[in-house]
Amino acid sequence: MTGGGIKRLFAAGTLAAALTLALTPQTAHAASVPAPPAPDAISVGAARDVIAAPGTLDTLSRFFARDGALAAADAAPRIEGDVVAVYTLAPEFVAARPGARPVPIARQEFLAATVVAADGRKASVWTADTPRGRQVVNIADGDDEARYAAAGARLSAAGIVFREPQINAWYVQDGDRVLPLNADAKRAIGAGGTGVSAYRDRVHRAYADKLPGSGYDAKGLAGGFGPNDTGPGAAHTADDSFPVAPTAIAAAGLLGFAGVSGVLVRVRRRRG
Repeated sequence: MTGGGIKRLFAAGTLAAALTLALTPQTAHAASVPAPPAPDAISVGAARDVIAAPGTLDTLSRFFARDGALAAADAAPRIEGDVVAVYTLAPEFVAARPGARPVPIARQEFLAATVVAADGRKASVWTADTPRGRQVVNIADGDDEARYAAAGARLSAAGIVFREPQINAWYVQDGDRVLPLNADAKRAIGAGGTGVSAYRDRVHRAYADKLPGSGYDAKGLAGGFGPNDTGPGAAHTADDSFPVAPTAIAAAGLLGFAGVSGVLVRVRRRRG
């Protein structure tokens, strides 16, 4: 091999090594936070089926007619777009301290789809696994779930969109960064986002003493919903407690708007 060839190989090897050293810390850091599992096709199909069921659509017709703006018979609700997985800040991530075993930043809470009435109003229908199978557990005004999932995908094709319900914040985890998707998230971490480690430190300080099983929880204060959330269509009030799972919300029957497939549905109006 000629001297020039050896120099070129050496230069290429040096460049490759430099790139490896430059990229490895970021890659390792990003990989240190595993992604939560994606929903399987069977679960997504079951969610769509239960949302499209006649009983659910009948309940949605009455949901859209509840304020008198539209007669239930004229609501004609229809599903718009895909079923999306909705992830919520994971208590395991909140509890983790620096150096602990890496855990996902969020966990799947429910599968949701947007339903549109004849007058254009939208609602998000949440479904979750229950002892009776996939069930509707909540109906909420608007299309936050699908809208933020789409916004997160535009920022990071492989990112995980998740919510921090205590402050009504939505984010996307893009590798080792957490990026804000709404105004509440920007107020929490800044418009440019923050690192996963810095985000973990923030939520640990805010919520670690309010997790399920904590003294805060034992006093009956945990749950993620404020004291004003006491009647059909009540305004959602964020607090600093940690939310219970949607299936538990449904089983508690906190706001019985209507029964769908034997499960009491919790109807929630978005916080303004």
